[in-house]
Formats: sequence, C-alpha cells, structure tokens
Amino acid sequence: FTDGEGKDLKLSDFKGRTVLLNLWATWCAPCRQEMPALDRLQQALGSDKFEVVALSLDRQGIAATKKFLDEVGAKALKLYVDATAKQGLALKIVGMPTTILIDKDGREVGRLAGEAEWDSEDAKALIKGVM
Repeated sequence: FTDGEGKDLKLSDFKGRTVLLNLWATWCAPCRQEMPALDRLQQALGSDKFEVVALSLDRQGIAATKKFLDEVGAKALKLYVDATAKQGLALKIVGMPTTILIDKDGREVGRLAGEAEWDSEDAKALIKGVM
C-alpha cells in the first residue's frame, strides 16, 4: 500500500509500534460513521508507540481517499491507500470496516468486523493493555 505521497509501505514498516489497522473504503457507509472515532483515538493515543493506520481499500486511489477524510473532518489520521485492495485479501477480511489490533512485534492480537466506537474508554483500555 502507499501513503499520501505515494511512498510504498508494508505492515512490517510499523514494527515496534502497536497498530490499530482499520480497513475501509470510501463507499462504505459504516466506515463513514466510524472514521471520526478513529481520528479522535489517533489524537488521544497517537505516538511513536501507537498509530491508527486507516487503510483505504479503494480503487479510486489517493484523491478519493483524501476527499473522504476531509469530508468526515479527520485531521489526525495519515493517508494510507491500497488501490489494488490486495491487503484485504491477504488479511482475509470478510467485510468493511474490519479493524485489526497488531502488537509491537507485528502479531495480530484482535480483530473486529464492523464499526465500533474506537475512542471509547473501553477501546482505549484495550489498546493501552497491548501497548
């Protein structure tokens, strides 16, 4: 996948940090509802030890993804796009949004299909426990 400048990235590039990987698309209504909570979570916990990686699996690419994030008012989330949607296949997701909690060693420790209030106290406690 790529970042907002088109730089190629892999999930292993985030090793050493706890990552909340959110797989979503611009056409996904539940993704639109969930994105502000992910942005607030990144504002609250984002650091050199934790990042919300909101990865758009959208064939329309960077421009459509940036427009979506602007529309929902996301300011803290970085732009990540997989225009091929291969990450969704590789990670065996069954629908969007799907969110995967990955520990600092790159291991999946949890997965949720469907939207959630990621900035809730329970979600923060779960993430802090993995950090």
